[in-house]
Amino acid sequence: MAAYLVADVVARFAHSVLQAITDGHEFDLFVARPRRIIRLVIFLVAAAALLFPVLNVTGHTTHFGVTFEMLVAWLLDAGLRIAIICVAAYLAIRMGSAAARRFEREMGRDPGPRGVERLKRAQTLGRLLNKALSVLVLIIAGLMILRELNVDITPALTGAGILGLAVGFGSQTIVRDVLSGFFLMLEDQCRVGDAAIVNGQAGLVEEVNLRTIVLRDEEGTLHVFPNGEIKTLANRSKDFAYSVITFGIGYDEDPERVMAAMREAAAPMLQDPAYAADILEPLEVMGIDAFEAGQMVIKARIKTLPLKQATVGRELRRRIAATFAERGIAPPSAKTVLKVDSSQLHGAATADPVRR
Repeated sequence: MAAYLVADVVARFAHSVLQAITDGHEFDLFVARPRRIIRLVIFLVAAAALLFPVLNVTGHTTHFGVTFEMLVAWLLDAGLRIAIICVAAYLAIRMGSAAARRFEREMGRDPGPRGVERLKRAQTLGRLLNKALSVLVLIIAGLMILRELNVDITPALTGAGILGLAVGFGSQTIVRDVLSGFFLMLEDQCRVGDAAIVNGQAGLVEEVNLRTIVLRDEEGTLHVFPNGEIKTLANRSKDFAYSVITFGIGYDEDPERVMAAMREAAAPMLQDPAYAADILEPLEVMGIDAFEAGQMVIKARIKTLPLKQATVGRELRRRIAATFAERGIAPPSAKTVLKVDSSQLHGAATADPVRR
C-alpha cells in the first residue's frame, strides 16, 4: 500500500506537468502512457525497498549473499537514486517531445501561407532539438548511473575526450557536414516538406538533419546528401511558387486574341472553391517570349501557394485548352517551303537531249 501511494503521488505530479506542457493535445501519447510507466517504475522500486523490512517485521528470513540491512540500505540509497535518475531522464525526454509538438502547433495556428511556412520551420527545428535533447539526457543519465554503481567514470571521460579529439582530426568531413547542416537550418534555407533541387536532384524534403538532408523524388526513390557536399540548393516552395505556361502560335495568328483567351480561361479559377484558396494572384500574361522557327511563343504564369503550382497549373492548362478549342486557336502545324529557281528550270528545258 505504501509503495502504491508513493507511485501514485509521483505519477500525479508527472501527469500535471506533462498535461500543462501539451495543453491537452495528444493525451494518450504524451500524458497517459508516461504516467503509467512512471507509476510502474516507482511502485516496483518502492515495493522492493519496503519488502525486506516487512519480512523482518513478520519474522520471515531468506538467504542471500548479503544481509537484509545491506540490501535495504543500498535500495534506499543508490538504488533509489538510480530509479529517480531513470524516471527523471524519461520524463525529460517526454517533456522535450511534448514541448516540440506544442511548438509546432503554436507555429501552425495561422491557416494562411505564413502559418504554413512557420509550421515547416517549426517541424524541422523541433525534430532536431528533440533528437539532441534525447542524446544529451541519455548520456548524462548513463554517466550518473555508472557513478551510483561505484564505477569510476573519470578514465572514461578522459578517454572520451582524447578519442573525441582524435576523431575530430580524422573526421573533418563529418565536422564539415555538421557545421553545414547547422547553418542550413539557422539561415532557414530548407525545411521539412519543401520541394527542393539539391545538386541537380529534385524531390520533396523528408528530413533535415545536422549531417544529411533527405529527399524523396516523384518515383519514391530516397536520396541522401551530406550537408557538406551540397553545392547547389534550389528551394521551389519558399513563401510562394509560380506555375509557368508557354504556348506556341503561328505568325498568322493574332497574339492579342490568344492572350485574351488565356485570361478568360483563368478568371473563373479565382472563384472556384477547389482552387481559389491556392491561388495568390490572377494569371499574369507576360506576352510574346520568343520568335522561333514557324511559331511565336507566348508566356504566362500564375502565383500559388508552395507545392500547389503543379495542381493549379494542370487545371489551368486544361481550361486554356478548352477555351482555345472553342475559339479555334491551335498550335502551328509543320510547314515545308520549297523555293524553285525559274532560270534553272528554263535552262534545263532547252538543253541538248543527248547530253541530258
